[in-house]
Amino acid sequence: MTKKKTASKKDNHSAQQVHITETVLRDGHQSLIATRMRTEDMLPICQKIDQAGFWSVEAWGGATFDACVRFLKEDPWERLAKFKAALPNTPIQMLLRGQNLLGYRHYSDDVVKAFVERSAKNGVDVFRVFDALNDLRNMQASIEAVKKTGKHAQGAISYTTSPVHGVPQFVAMAKQLEKMGCDSVAIKDMAGLLTPSVTSQLVTALVDSISIPVHLHSHATAGLASMCQFKAVEAGCRHIDTAISSFSGGTSHPPTESMVAAFKDTEYDTGLDLILLQEIGFYFREVRKKYHQFESEFTGLDTRVQVNQVPGGMISNLSNQLKEQGALDRMNDVLTEIPKVREDLGYPPLVTPTSQIVGTQAVLNVITGARYKNITNEVKFYLQGRYGQAPGKINNIVQQQAIGNSDIIDCRPADMLEPEMENLREQIGAGARNEEDVLTFAMFPDIGRDFLEQRNNNSLSPEPLLEVGDAGNAAYCVAATEFNVTMHGESYHIKVTGTGHPTQDKRPFYLKVDGVPEEIMVELLDEIVPTGGNHAAPVGGKKSTGSKRPRATEPGHVTTSMPGTIVDVMVKVGDKVKAGDPVLVTEAMKMETEVQASISGEVTAVHVQKGDSVNPDEALIEIK
Repeated sequence: MTKKKTASKKDNHSAQQVHITETVLRDGHQSLIATRMRTEDMLPICQKIDQAGFWSVEAWGGATFDACVRFLKEDPWERLAKFKAALPNTPIQMLLRGQNLLGYRHYSDDVVKAFVERSAKNGVDVFRVFDALNDLRNMQASIEAVKKTGKHAQGAISYTTSPVHGVPQFVAMAKQLEKMGCDSVAIKDMAGLLTPSVTSQLVTALVDSISIPVHLHSHATAGLASMCQFKAVEAGCRHIDTAISSFSGGTSHPPTESMVAAFKDTEYDTGLDLILLQEIGFYFREVRKKYHQFESEFTGLDTRVQVNQVPGGMISNLSNQLKEQGALDRMNDVLTEIPKVREDLGYPPLVTPTSQIVGTQAVLNVITGARYKNITNEVKFYLQGRYGQAPGKINNIVQQQAIGNSDIIDCRPADMLEPEMENLREQIGAGARNEEDVLTFAMFPDIGRDFLEQRNNNSLSPEPLLEVGDAGNAAYCVAATEFNVTMHGESYHIKVTGTGHPTQDKRPFYLKVDGVPEEIMVELLDEIVPTGGNHAAPVGGKKSTGSKRPRATEPGHVTTSMPGTIVDVMVKVGDKVKAGDPVLVTEAMKMETEVQASISGEVTAVHVQKGDSVNPDEALIEIK
């Protein structure tokens, strides 16, 4: 009897029953509101979620760790512990990026082992492990670490389409994952690229080739995911990911209630209570209104994903990031550029971190008006092989332009890394209260250190939530972002392109005045800024002042192509530099870019320091 027949309709009900992983606590809000839901809005409904009978609840990993530390000012480890206490009967699932863990680079094996061990201890029961390049070498250490904890190790196939991807390649990968000790295999269709017919072919091939369960995770972006899930179940898949209806659809997942209804009174009946699920859905429908400022017009049904392959979690963040750059109107250009960059890089699947690597480079190509005029450090690392082996052939011209004659790495990238944990403990020192704090610092050194310092000083302050209109109406009033101002007989066209987070009494605003980028620091008179918890308080101030940096008008003035933050200043006044030498490192959209000297000469002025916000056309460094 073949494995396919084992899953036939002649088997008993328990063998046929479909099991559901609920994603609302992680991927649902990551896909639709940029991962901004706060723990305080999730805990009240956890009792009912725990009663529902889900196979697992995905509640951690992915971008949630980053968002907790960067925006919400919550300790992600505390969030996990609270979920574990609130969901005693339901396994908690997390998404783990293999050797990248939850960050954007490879970590040494000792960091991987420590992170998995502490995650399991704090409440994770199911680890979905994937690699952005489907490079099994990058999943090895994570899977071994999970198996050592006794938890469920699920190996994920990052599904994509390209000239170098197909059913045979994915089946071969699944067989290897089973040999590596995985307890199940997941098809991770992060962009919603599967079609019903391909789903049948792929699931049938997997069920016939491996003896461990097959799970299907598919985003609804193209409107096909619910059909794909039904066909997958018919082909022998018994585990699907869904999102409660109020956080479903579009770049999220098929609605939980709908899929439960679809299988009700069939041999695949989930056994879940539809009325209870509807209560959970109604709760999150009200919660979602609080986060209206993070809603995006780019998170609905969009069949263009079948061409540009932008995954659900990426597109909402991409729209927010473009908005911050004052370039939201270039979204279509970026979506057109993404497949071109992906081809140049050898067709990597678009999932974190490769989605950010490809997406940010595409944004740079569009905004600068010249392809690869600026190349991020992450693209350079990728082209060196530091992320693993590219699935297909890399564009040699782009590779030469990015890394010159640098050596290409052909071993497992992590084999080149020395153990890090002891050094990390020393670097963060007294700022860490426990091993979890050290790992927070490891994931995101700069924002992690800031977070820990603010927590230790009791000064954590989450980004503010805009008020919803009267009587809970979802309509709300916002200030104009584009207008004309007349002063002393002169008219100026003002466009607000973005704003930073307020400090105690100031907030940065990014403008274009008659097309020229400007940054102003506004000393706040009565703006409401968060003081922690659900409350807010006004802060005082007097006036606004413009940036004191000179305009970039000379050949020796070093500037940046897009708004960002200074990560590193690599020169000082008096240094001799050659044209093309790196002098600054900036960060925008979570990716770092080296800024090079525009001419050869001597550094005569440095107008920035680490942590400064910068805008295009400002002279950051002067060389003569």
